[in-house]
Amino acid sequence: MDWFDDWALTLAVFTPLVGMAIVLLIPRAEEAAIKVVALLTSLVTLAIGVGILVDFDFGNTAKMQFQVDKEWIPVINARYHLGIDGISLPLLILTMVIVPLCIIYSLDHFPEPHNPKAFLALILLLEVGMIGTFVALDLVLFFIFFEVVLLPMFFMIGVWGGPNREYASIKFFLFTLFGSALMLVSFLALYFLSKRSTFDISTLASFEGAGITRGTQVLLFAGLFLGFAIKVPMFPFHTWLPDAHTEAPTVGSVLLAAVLLKLGTYGFIRIALPILPEGAQVWAPWIGLLSVIGIIYGALCCLAQRDMKRLIAFSSVAHMGFVMLGIATLTDFGVNAAVFGMVAHGLITGMLFFLAGSIQHRYHTREMSRLGGLLVSAPKMGWILGFCAMASLGLPGLAGFWGEFPAVLSAFEPSRLANGILGNTASTLWTFRTFMVVAAIGTVLAAGYLLWMYQRVGMGTPKPEFEDAHIHDVHRPEWVAWTPLLLGIVVFGLFPNLIFSITNDAASSITRAFSG
Repeated sequence: MDWFDDWALTLAVFTPLVGMAIVLLIPRAEEAAIKVVALLTSLVTLAIGVGILVDFDFGNTAKMQFQVDKEWIPVINARYHLGIDGISLPLLILTMVIVPLCIIYSLDHFPEPHNPKAFLALILLLEVGMIGTFVALDLVLFFIFFEVVLLPMFFMIGVWGGPNREYASIKFFLFTLFGSALMLVSFLALYFLSKRSTFDISTLASFEGAGITRGTQVLLFAGLFLGFAIKVPMFPFHTWLPDAHTEAPTVGSVLLAAVLLKLGTYGFIRIALPILPEGAQVWAPWIGLLSVIGIIYGALCCLAQRDMKRLIAFSSVAHMGFVMLGIATLTDFGVNAAVFGMVAHGLITGMLFFLAGSIQHRYHTREMSRLGGLLVSAPKMGWILGFCAMASLGLPGLAGFWGEFPAVLSAFEPSRLANGILGNTASTLWTFRTFMVVAAIGTVLAAGYLLWMYQRVGMGTPKPEFEDAHIHDVHRPEWVAWTPLLLGIVVFGLFPNLIFSITNDAASSITRAFSG
């Protein structure tokens, strides 16, 4: 269908925007209509994603497909250029699946103050930014979509968050805005310094940094690094994340963990590595170093937490460290591992935040010292929590294993073009193999903090204050929202090639500059 190829990505990006406009036009008193429109909008967007998946040429995943390339702002040569390949497709579909599941879950768990109209409108606006970021092939367009997600998440945390919501929302906004400002400076420098004055990502990637000196590439990569690293977030730029997750409403935490953190890692793969290869070679070992520090630091912070949600938030710092370690190797194997790790983290940690929200809804606390006996009070939820904890710690046969093991393995054989910590390629191997050992220790610590959490929350008997309380087990909307995620964790754990076969050729094309 030629018309679908031409319009699919535009429809995918702007259908949620149309739905948001309709939601805003419906009177606030008509809650049922608002919920139906929001849910239908997200399902229509998912249907478009299914159409893209069916029509996608899986034999040519390195090629940009469903491209739209139209004149937009001629005075600065910015174009309305969209497209997807094997790297962006899994993340696009992940986004389209997560949003309707969040809306379904929220129908049974609307946060206070009760305002479904504003809350659902913000979710749909968030979807516009997330989808747009994954399909944009122009730096100006990418920047706009990258920034669109800031406002909805700022208000979701600031209005519907916990007791410290104002502090958390402002911290989130200022951190990410600071990084974005530096990223924008790098984008402008690329426009003026490249062989051709263009913001087109594919064109800039084809130049492979030609015409930009090595020292300049290192500086420009630093600007991109700060913009993307804060969004990931990498150590030591992670401090906004635990506060944002802890204070955000459940659905906000799920969207933040499942999709928003991936915008940063995707930026590294799509923009920083292919456009500034020499800069990436110099920065690679330092990215690897910060990644393994984040893995260990995140795990140790998890062991010190009392709040269940804050523990899961710090686990994201550790898990995204594995993703960034794969990217730092500058190899197609590492990038494949990174993309799989993004999808696996989205499914598993999104599911853990759903569970934390439901547990808080029932017990009115997230303090693990007050919880316990979930397997007795709500056995189905207790078993689901155990299953997700096992997936998160990397149990073979579940998706989390393929998000961590290949990333650790990729550090054994990094690109020979990556500089070592000492500034020469001779130190590359020992540098990254040291990272591999440290990351492997991180997997042991992950098992420790996740099993410790499960022991305190799921096992034992209910505390005296909850002995006589009637704790509802999993509700129907929760089953509907959680089942696709649970199935995804199992299916991708047993059949990892469902993702690797899509990402492999695209990863090879992105890392071709480092294969010498």
